[in-house]
Amino acid sequence: MKLSNKHILVGISGGIAAYKIPELIRSLVKAGAEVRVATTPNALQFVTELTLQTVSGSRVYSDVFAAVNEHATEHISLPEWCDMLLVAPATANVLAKMAAGIADDALTTTIASCVARKPVVVAPAMNDKMWESPATQNAIATIRQWPNVRVLEPVEGPLACGVVGKGRMPEIDELQEAVTYALTPQTMSGKRVLITAGGTQEKIDPVRFISNYSSGKMGFALAQACARRGAEVTLVCGAVSASFCNPFGRIRRIDALSAREMYQACLAEWPQTDIAILCAAVADFAPAEQASEKIKKCENEKMGKCEMSLRLTLTPDIAKALGESKQAGQRLIGFALETEHEKENALRKLERKHMDAIVLNSLRDAGAGFAVDTNRVTVLLPNDNSFELPLQSKESIAEGILSALGF
Repeated sequence: MKLSNKHILVGISGGIAAYKIPELIRSLVKAGAEVRVATTPNALQFVTELTLQTVSGSRVYSDVFAAVNEHATEHISLPEWCDMLLVAPATANVLAKMAAGIADDALTTTIASCVARKPVVVAPAMNDKMWESPATQNAIATIRQWPNVRVLEPVEGPLACGVVGKGRMPEIDELQEAVTYALTPQTMSGKRVLITAGGTQEKIDPVRFISNYSSGKMGFALAQACARRGAEVTLVCGAVSASFCNPFGRIRRIDALSAREMYQACLAEWPQTDIAILCAAVADFAPAEQASEKIKKCENEKMGKCEMSLRLTLTPDIAKALGESKQAGQRLIGFALETEHEKENALRKLERKHMDAIVLNSLRDAGAGFAVDTNRVTVLLPNDNSFELPLQSKESIAEGILSALGF
């Protein structure tokens, strides 16, 4: 994900999860961001100031009264400089101070001067008993009400004390995704988006099926891009091998392995949907009959006479069904993967299925198509306008598609 020219302030408090933050800072810097760090004194018991300064490339703000501070009021100048603040890990102590407005060290004074003006993401991390404490829950409830603040849920898993419980800080990729959310304009806020992803599996018998090479990467990238822009996303997944981050729970996943299951899920969701993006590689045909037991090889296999015929029938057409039932205000976007006469075939599909746009890519383009991290597409509109998106990451392609469609 690209964070070019973004100014990110990372606030670290005194929890064991602080040891992960240098890796996060390196990842943010690699994505193009400029990072500065503010800490509590106790945070430096878990990660050294030299380490943080080395990975960020900037002096660490850890002491309100330090003579080496660049400004006499660092807790004011840093919020002026930054585009957003990430507090990770946020201990029970820091959460309580935030909620009460207590500002008595470098981090909490910075937080107090930032929360009313800049986006803030808070990543709590502590022992499960501390997380369940009424005081901590009251603090979280207060902080969640602040318009500029988003709170990540801690994760359940092994904790530093040796027990398994809810209290772990989310992993680095989810923290970075949360930062991206906070920095993305909410142009799709209030929109309900339906996205399909992955391939479908059409059963032959209990152990075999017909499918394709789709990984779900393009659909997942679109789901994340819509969620970052503020949409509530329903993601209908076929067979997928990719994964996605969902830091604020804006993506609701429905698994639908076969074309018929996906058809039924999409039809159920469509009436309450504003925008549907049909990215899944849905099988056009499925076996007419499914064997209840594994199909065995024939007795004459050694004589080279063993053959098998498979009768196929058409699967339900999701795009056509949604297009024919589309209401005023709804928008339907499809995908077309072609190997010949690409544009002509895609435009026919666009018109025949009453779509508002179609995204065309070709298996003849190197680095595009199934199970790769990059893509190259053309967004086609009914008025014969088109937008070419050159070969780039599927994440960047997803952002480009949404921008081309005015989302």
